[in-house]
This record gives sequence, C-alpha cells and structure tokens, in this order.
Amino acid sequence: MAAGEPGDLGGYYFRYLPQRTFQSLSTPEITSRLRQWSMLGRIQAQAFGFDQNFQAHRKEDFVMAFFKDPNVIPNLKLLSESAGQWITLGTEVKKIEAVNVPCTQLSMSFFNRLYSEDIVRDCGHIVKCLDSFCDPFFISDELRKVLLVEDSEKYEIFSQPDREEFLFCLFKHLCLGGALCQYEDTLNPYLETTKLLYKDLVSVRKIPQTKKIQIASSVFKVTAYDSVGMCYPSTKSHEQTFSYFIVNPIRRHVHVLYHCYGVGEMT
Repeated sequence: MAAGEPGDLGGYYFRYLPQRTFQSLSTPEITSRLRQWSMLGRIQAQAFGFDQNFQAHRKEDFVMAFFKDPNVIPNLKLLSESAGQWITLGTEVKKIEAVNVPCTQLSMSFFNRLYSEDIVRDCGHIVKCLDSFCDPFFISDELRKVLLVEDSEKYEIFSQPDREEFLFCLFKHLCLGGALCQYEDTLNPYLETTKLLYKDLVSVRKIPQTKKIQIASSVFKVTAYDSVGMCYPSTKSHEQTFSYFIVNPIRRHVHVLYHCYGVGEMT
C-alpha cells in the first residue's frame, strides 16, 4: 500500500477546538495588514486535538486519519473556488501528501542578513529596484527579488535549508500576499507579523538537562486528493495556496494554517 492511502490509520481520533483562537490573525493591527496584503478573509488557523502519541515517521497515517475523522469533516474550512466562501471539503480524500517542513529557528535574528546585505536600509526601509515580473508576482524591491529570483545577485544569502525553514516560509508568504497585495515600504510589518504568527502556531519546550529551549512542534505542508485530483487546500496549485499542519506532540494539538491565493477582503 502506498504511503498516504487509506488502510490502518493508527486509530487516531480528533476533536475540534473552536475555543482556541489565534490572536496573531485577529488583532486590529494585523487585520489591517492582512487587508493591505490581500490576504484578509482568505487566511485562517484552526485547532484540533487528538488522542494518541504522535509519531513523526507515521505522519501520513496521522494526516489521512485527520481527513477521515467525523469531527474534522464538518469543521475543517477551505475556500470555494467559485464563490470565495468558506466551506467544508465535501469530498472523500483518497490520498494525501505530507511534506516535512523544518522548524528549528528560535530567533528573528535569522533575518538580520537582510540588513547586512543591503536588502533593507538601517532605518528599516526596503531598497527599491528596477521593476520586473516573476509570474505571477510583480517585483519592485530587493526583498521580493531575494525571495523569488534565483539568479539574482543576493539570492544565496539564504541557503536552500534556510528557505525550507517554517519561519522563512511564513515570512515569504506574508511578503508575497494575495492577488492585489499592496507591498510595504518597510520591513518591520512583515517581521512583526511573522513573529506573532510563528509564536502562535509553534510550541517550544525546555530540555531539563541543558535548560536550553527547543521547538517541540512538527510541521508538514499538506495536500489531499480525491478520486478526481487535488482537492485540498484547493483544486488549483499556487505558491501562495497552502495548508500547514503544526503538531504539538506534548499537548496533542494540531494547528492548521490555511491560505488560498486570490483577492482578499477590501473593507
């Protein structure tokens, strides 16, 4: 049996946790930013609990059990292609993909190189560049250039392992935004929102022997398929359409961060 297909799903049972809210997506200041970035009304975080020890090497079984669970099916939200309304899946998942996303970063100093490499000025302003296009993104500054243009001069200031880190993925998603994104002139709104979202989603623990802090959560980028093809997070693939599962094995919670690329709410 192929990984991620129905079978012995390990007996996981899930429960929806509507009381778990995510302040990082709902404060007035963040809401205003998400509106400017054309992501408001198209990004959402949800929490679910589960009943057994999580085993990272069996993540496919965990994710498949999640999509099959009767407490998940009526509660997991996604955006409809046609009306842009929040709906439930409404189709039977036949196969899943769960790609490991490294999550080791504990400090926003990870992004200090943006200053030292003159992507951002000391005052916080993002350095402008000649306009170009990297389908479907319009590039008018050095930040988007370093995020998107692989043959650009400073692309390599972030290594491939750096770019795979969950912290980097969140930052990049917020910087690129939705279909009518109005880009920031300064770096701080992106850094601040990334930090709040990361802290809201990811759990840490202290190692008793060393007293050091480390990330406790496991993160996966999830795609699901029905009998027709891809059905979640959307039927259409896009760099800015994603669903991340952030699993806290200690509290037995899974946070689902979802975004579907499109035109966000404007009012």
